[in-house]
Amino acid sequence: MRNIEPLPFKIIDVREVLEYQTFNLGGDNIPLGKLLTEADDLEYEKDSEIIVICQRGLRSETARRTLVSHGFNNVRNLTGGILAIRRLDL
Repeated sequence: MRNIEPLPFKIIDVREVLEYQTFNLGGDNIPLGKLLTEADDLEYEKDSEIIVICQRGLRSETARRTLVSHGFNNVRNLTGGILAIRRLDL
């Protein structure tokens, strides 16, 4: 059996629960509308690399800006979102 190393970053999927259940890359599902209320639970991640994702990259860019404005230092948006990943047909 192959050992899977933990990712060196945290994934936050800001799509709604049904979207996440349909297809996801793993990580935590925190819908954009709940991000601020759940950001306190992420306080220990402020210096960790965080990648935020959504369907097309628009909501995740909003999430990235929100997290940065709340003191998160290393947040990236997955440009093109889940749709871009699915187009790769991996």
